Amino acid sequence: MVRMLRPLTRAVTYTRWLHLAMAVVWPSLWLFVDEAWWTQATAAVLLGLAGLVPAMRLVEGLQARLLLTGHRHDSASAEIVAAPSATWADRGRTVVWLQARLVIGYVVAMLSVQLPLLSIDLTTTALGGEPGGGALLHVPGHHWWYGVLAPVPLLLLPVVVVRSGHLITALAVRLLGPSPAERVAALEERTEQLLERTRIARELHDSIGHALTVAVVQAGAARAAGDPAFTDRALDAIEETGRAALEDLERVLGVLRESEKPVSARPTLADADRLLESARSSGAKVDAEVTGPVDAVPGPVSREGYRILQEALTNVLRHAGAVPVRVWVRVADDTLVLAIRNPLPDGTPDAGRGSGLRGIRERAALLGGRARTGPDEGDWQVHAELPLR
Repeated sequence: MVRMLRPLTRAVTYTRWLHLAMAVVWPSLWLFVDEAWWTQATAAVLLGLAGLVPAMRLVEGLQARLLLTGHRHDSASAEIVAAPSATWADRGRTVVWLQARLVIGYVVAMLSVQLPLLSIDLTTTALGGEPGGGALLHVPGHHWWYGVLAPVPLLLLPVVVVRSGHLITALAVRLLGPSPAERVAALEERTEQLLERTRIARELHDSIGHALTVAVVQAGAARAAGDPAFTDRALDAIEETGRAALEDLERVLGVLRESEKPVSARPTLADADRLLESARSSGAKVDAEVTGPVDAVPGPVSREGYRILQEALTNVLRHAGAVPVRVWVRVADDTLVLAIRNPLPDGTPDAGRGSGLRGIRERAALLGGRARTGPDEGDWQVHAELPLR
């Protein structure tokens, strides 16, 4: 019993009834012009022609979202589309929707009035009075048992309201829902969002991981050295690296807070000198060789190249410490080549393990390139080749 009455406690039940009642307001005005059947037919035809207007789908979609589903008009729900018609198929479905809403609205509006009137007539005749004549269904004679039937129309009225609401909502999802092209576009947008979030997570790993590694290495070296001058240099390096990491963190959080905000100001290989100096200040003996027009490298390739170099240097500081590091950055033959080599420390992890190394290979693969990480002739190497086109 409680389950049957639960729909009557929901606001959406009554907003659906209101949505259907609104559908018959404008056609009903034609009754003041002429009650002939052709006036109602003309109203239905004009309503159908209105459905061919692209903006009508937007108007109906906004109403349906708000009144039928209970979602806000700016909701991202994909059940009902709030957008103008883009194709003739969209226009055709809008026309069918308007006619279906009109027919169902007329039936529900009529029953909403006639069922209470029928209940009143049954009660009146059971008491020996004359029916009011407002109900379409005539109640013949005077019988006491009409009083037993009087509550039935009132009990049917909630059923009509609830079931008609379910019916019109199902039709709205069917006729005002996304077209195949809109579904594909929504899936593509969702895929882009997931890829962007994955990239943001990878950038946080690279940037924050590098900053923390530099801070740990510098703090440990300063404590071991016991030299005030060295400690000052270590604190300067920690401060500079931490400031850069905070800038990256603020930018990434800005993207997460505003999903439509474009990603900008990401570091590129043009900022590699800052990265190399950070590694040098942490004790690594970095020998870098840059050849070719690095500034001419396309933005996506240059940004991903910077992150690959950052992750490689972070791994050197984390696992090898203050060791000689050789870095090659070469731009030639439509390819960007990054190579980082350092002596193998004791207890080197197996090649290919760790999210950082996996991230390097994923970055290269996404750009159509390739990357190798692992031991090579007594050194640990990171070698990446990224196509420029």
